[in-house]
Amino acid sequence: MKGVILAGGNGTRLRPFTTIINKHLLPVGPFPMIYWPIIKLKEAGIENILIITHKEYLFKFIKLLGDGSQLGVNLSYQIQPSAGGISDGLLYAEKFVGTDKFICILGDNIFEDALISYVNEFNFQEKGAKFLLKIVENPERFGIACIDNEKKIIQSIVEKPQNSKSNYCVTGIYMYDYKVFEYIRHISPSSRGELEITDVNNMYVENSVTKYDILQGWWIDAGTPETLFQANQLIYQKLKKEN
Repeated sequence: MKGVILAGGNGTRLRPFTTIINKHLLPVGPFPMIYWPIIKLKEAGIENILIITHKEYLFKFIKLLGDGSQLGVNLSYQIQPSAGGISDGLLYAEKFVGTDKFICILGDNIFEDALISYVNEFNFQEKGAKFLLKIVENPERFGIACIDNEKKIIQSIVEKPQNSKSNYCVTGIYMYDYKVFEYIRHISPSSRGELEITDVNNMYVENSVTKYDILQGWWIDAGTPETLFQANQLIYQKLKKEN
């Protein structure tokens, strides 16, 4: 399996910091944020990793990470010309992925769980997708999955529901087969002008097998000043326990 990390976007919720720096280069614990998804993929045995970002940030990522050898991985880079959404960014991974299965992580998702068991299960999944979910207290902020516990499949995904019957958030950790690129080409931009990942994920729900696992440890989307601060706290607590 290959790994894809999406590290583009405008980072509007973290301004003014992101006026001058890509949010994935901001510190989380002793490292830049982008280190953590790389470390998680490496721990799961995934060493061929593509980082997708915007042209103005590419040099900084290359200067920081190079070919990835310092972290024990093989890094490639691809440019997403503009912030057109998660699905738009994924399209630029098509050549890298080929017909392989792959795991995609949003670069601002910081989490405790090791990925290896989830990745191994997906390797044995014949086709379709697999998403990692997390129970949240504020489902109106996220894409929320309605699940079938017996069959362990996702029945539907609703983006930021106001009165949700479920509190299973679809985290930014997605596992896909190569059909994802076909699905992306069949969706249209949303009202905010982006190709929404929830639309792609719902196409999987409707047309293929969509399984899930639930993260047991902490998970955080470090895309706001508050959650970035919380991510730093959680990482330092983790490192303190390990030491």
